[in-house]
Amino acid sequence: MLLTITTTANPATDLGFLLHKHPERVQEFSQSFGTATVFYPEADDRRCTAALMLEVDPIALVRSRGKGSPDFSLSQYVNDRPYAASSLLAVALGSVFRTARAGRCAARPELAGAALPLELRLPALPCRGGPDLARRLFEPLGWEVGAQALPLDDGFPEWGDSRYVRLDLRGTVRLADALNHLYVLLPVLDDGKHYWIAPDEVDKLIRAGAGWLHGHPERGLITRRYLGRRWSLARTALARLAELGDETEEQLEPAVEEDAPPEETAADEVAAAEAEAHTAPPEEVVPEEVVPEEVVKVKPLNVRRREAVLAMLAELGAVSVIDLGCGQGDLVGALLAQPRFAKVGGMDVSSMALTIAARKLRLDRMPDSRRARLTLFQGALTYTDRRLSGYDAAVLMEVIEHVDPPRLAALERVVFGHAKPGHVLVTTPNIEYNVRYEFLTGLRHPDHRFEWTRAEFAAWATGVAGRYGYQVAFEPVGEDDPEVGPPTQMGVFTRDQRS
Repeated sequence: MLLTITTTANPATDLGFLLHKHPERVQEFSQSFGTATVFYPEADDRRCTAALMLEVDPIALVRSRGKGSPDFSLSQYVNDRPYAASSLLAVALGSVFRTARAGRCAARPELAGAALPLELRLPALPCRGGPDLARRLFEPLGWEVGAQALPLDDGFPEWGDSRYVRLDLRGTVRLADALNHLYVLLPVLDDGKHYWIAPDEVDKLIRAGAGWLHGHPERGLITRRYLGRRWSLARTALARLAELGDETEEQLEPAVEEDAPPEETAADEVAAAEAEAHTAPPEEVVPEEVVPEEVVKVKPLNVRRREAVLAMLAELGAVSVIDLGCGQGDLVGALLAQPRFAKVGGMDVSSMALTIAARKLRLDRMPDSRRARLTLFQGALTYTDRRLSGYDAAVLMEVIEHVDPPRLAALERVVFGHAKPGHVLVTTPNIEYNVRYEFLTGLRHPDHRFEWTRAEFAAWATGVAGRYGYQVAFEPVGEDDPEVGPPTQMGVFTRDQRS
């Protein structure tokens, strides 16, 4: 099977720096199911093409199957895996171009962040869904898609088309993004992973899909197919993607039953490259003149936001905290993990979100001492509720932007006027920062009723503080861009002792 990557950027040979593979060398990389070879059919300043060729050894493929596999059919040895791009090519691409996928280039760091004119070509790709599915998956990512169904036999056109397509992609894209698109979508199109799908596949999907998957219109289908229609894993992945997009659990796509490909069996999932899933990938060999830096893992914004809230609560000395709009219970779980918080509450308007939170918190197996500290209940922030009172601090983390502006006054009265906690922490998106999200159009989430600039948030918070006897200070969350500010802004309200 073959993948070619072509660029016409000037000088085009910079592609070698980005891929960490020298254009004048042919390099081989051993895989558990064969050999991956990287070479350059053409390389000059005007046009450079890198080719990844994967030679699959059918015997090695069979021998790497798990001992529990009952399949002794001839199809183990005679199949399309040596010729058609599949999850095996994605595995090889992931290990051979590991540094490039991470977006690192020590020799030319400016190249890693630049979008380049790229052409990606796959001569034969199994595609369960045909050319139309290929377009649905790649076009939203900015690719010009050429997908042509391959006939079963050129000499017998009446036989119709096969399930294979020839795929050509053209676009101006970061190389790291292009490689991650392929890494995720090749097994999705094939709809058949050929190694054991373990829970850590969720982490791989989230990492490879960072920055593009949570906003993809077909993310539900992508997630289910990538995870082999294992709905427990898919549900976890969709929940994590929703958190990246500031969504609530009830907005996640429901499970959609899809028929398994007729030629695949459950045994095949345990199969071919099971050893690959449990063995660290081989070290990448790079040209002598290119020494890749260590990959720096950047914490997602939702994690940094949660950490900022926890740090502020500790600084304020809060002992009892209620999370208003607790959603799936991530902040509640973090609060329970710290014994300093003797009383923890979580309220949400969605009963489904609370059910998910209870399951994630393992409420049914929670030790009695921790269970005694927790209260979860359903309620609405626009209605007075005695259960909201009695806490040192209340948190509204990414909540107010989901409230219709005419109803904000009711929320203010409930939280600041009736519950009257000693401190209120409010976080909300900074719309000025949205220009830093390359593919974002409009607000960050379709359920957001508004997003405020720093000045607008300050004006609202200062007004609330004045009306209800609080002082307010402002803290950035995430990288504080000198031009547009941080991605998230946080208001820290402290009640006047005389109020």
